[in-house]
Amino acid sequence: LCCECGQFHLLLDNHLYNFQDEVDDELICHICLQPLLQPMDTPCGHTYCFKCLENFMQEYNFCPMDRKKLSFQQCHKSSLLVRNLLDKLIVLCPFKAECQQTMQRCELEAHLQNRCPGYKKYKSELQRKRNPISKGKEDPPAKVEPNTPKDPEVPSLVAESSAAAVVSLGTAEPGLVNPAFEETEEGENLPQRTSLVAETTTIEIHREDPEEELGMRIVGGKDTPLGNIVVQEVLRDSVIAADGRIAPGDHILEVNGVNISSVTHCQAVSFLRHPGPVLHLMLLQEKGFSNKTAQQDSTSAANKEVIHVTLIKRDRSEPLGIKLIRKTDEAGIFILDLLEGGLAAKNGKLSRNDRVLSINGQDLRQGTPEAAAQIIQTTESRVNFVILRQPGVQLSEPVEDGSTSNSSSSSSNGGSPVHHRRRPDQTHYRRKSTYQKGYVSHEKTVAIKKELKESLGITIGGGRDNKNKLPIYVTSVQPIGCLFRDGRIKRGDVLLSINGIDLTHLNYYEAVSALKSNAASHSVVLKALEILSLNSTEPSLDIKEPGFSWSPLWITWLGLPSYLHCCQDIVLTKGNLESWGFSIVGGFEESKGNQPFFIKTIVPGTPAFRDKKLKCGDEIVAVNGVPAIGMSNAELIPMLKEQRNKVTLTVVSWPGSLV
Repeated sequence: LCCECGQFHLLLDNHLYNFQDEVDDELICHICLQPLLQPMDTPCGHTYCFKCLENFMQEYNFCPMDRKKLSFQQCHKSSLLVRNLLDKLIVLCPFKAECQQTMQRCELEAHLQNRCPGYKKYKSELQRKRNPISKGKEDPPAKVEPNTPKDPEVPSLVAESSAAAVVSLGTAEPGLVNPAFEETEEGENLPQRTSLVAETTTIEIHREDPEEELGMRIVGGKDTPLGNIVVQEVLRDSVIAADGRIAPGDHILEVNGVNISSVTHCQAVSFLRHPGPVLHLMLLQEKGFSNKTAQQDSTSAANKEVIHVTLIKRDRSEPLGIKLIRKTDEAGIFILDLLEGGLAAKNGKLSRNDRVLSINGQDLRQGTPEAAAQIIQTTESRVNFVILRQPGVQLSEPVEDGSTSNSSSSSSNGGSPVHHRRRPDQTHYRRKSTYQKGYVSHEKTVAIKKELKESLGITIGGGRDNKNKLPIYVTSVQPIGCLFRDGRIKRGDVLLSINGIDLTHLNYYEAVSALKSNAASHSVVLKALEILSLNSTEPSLDIKEPGFSWSPLWITWLGLPSYLHCCQDIVLTKGNLESWGFSIVGGFEESKGNQPFFIKTIVPGTPAFRDKKLKCGDEIVAVNGVPAIGMSNAELIPMLKEQRNKVTLTVVSWPGSLV
């Protein structure tokens, strides 16, 4: 039985399909009298299946239709339009007793391998016939059928190598005349490769007091470039610290069965702050780099799904809106991101973390993002992707991109990535534009008259001596005091000055002293910055919840103007064979403009992990003194890649939201 078409035929013969409707005669091969497979055009204007014509030309030297002299070398593959029309013909599943599904012809193989109950049943029965005595030792159907669910947990996600692609794609793909994926013997003796391993795990957190805070800080959300919700810090002596299984850098995928991988930051905070004696969390945890053999890759390939996707450009210059990236120490191209509103995002069939095997029939298993971008840009209309996908959890970006410095990124929006340019006219301690998605800052001046001994009635937090070097902000407005009566100063406001005295560079105790001394007068003039949410549908987190000490949400800090940012330099060093061990997201995009670069992942056992200063959610402002403002992902990554043994990152670090 052929694993591609699900029917019995000789190895050298064409695949057989059960078509739902009658196929137009123009799409029929006049040798086999079946709809064309891998169509080939002759110079005399006739079209035949690749295998049919190849077999015919081994015995004859003329065209089967008009008998004009012909050699196989004179023939060429049919136009992209014809191949796409053929691939989209609707076929019936050959296992019609167990499966009544219909699909495009190019999707049948993936259906058989991953979804068809009839094909699963056939393979299970075949395996039992071959190994009738092995049932007591192992379960053959589970081994043959990697997609059969074993437990509620998602299997480990392991970086897949080129060897796996060779195993799973040894035969010609539909629509490709000379298939890019040819079998080789290299897979048998491939050396070990370094791969980044991550796995999902489900844990229960028990609380004696259902309203006790968990004791961790989180960053991210779908309304930020980070996408996922990421643990930034675990507080000492907290519930989470006592449990010991959650670490900084873990991605939180589910809370009590609710998927939070695509919710806003505020929504995630609300879910995690919900009181209860037991909290169920599903996490994605980086396990660091590990060695694996080609044989393991072959096993991994069995869990992959080959998918064909066609995107149609209105004209040659139209961008697809795809970011492509190259993984650490491993050949291949992966989809890092789909730009919101772009052609690929609207199509909906490509996903982040997909591995690109070919574009328009050109083999990219050993390719680069630049080569892929070139193919896309020179294509007039249809762009055909063949991709390999891991079923199950899809991440906002490939987990394997654990080391941005050893990766390369490209976008289909333009040509090869533009190399970085030094911008001497900009200082990396400030940004010309402020990232304020969802939040806007508003400066206000509050002048009040008061009794001489009347207090202001506020408590404050922050200070430049704080580990995050925060500006001074209001943590509460007490019901006694002149500011409560006035009503204009609110919790969360950043205090800029009092009676002309600048508060933005003071530490906590200096700010307390300045506020007290200036409050001992009949009039006070306060300048403050209020950060307002632009989204009225977000859950209100301003009311103090029982058991939670109040502090500003991480996302509100992102709305501060750059003059309030306090940057710090972090120097990382590494060996020649090491990667820096962090991944980044953000940067300039045509559809979104300038976005900050954020640290998304820090890989255990790497220089960034050992240094302990860099945190998930930190914003990269400059690299070796070169400002990052205005750079795209494709510019900053090569810049990091060039740094061999030492790099200085200028970062702004905001504390994550406390849950």
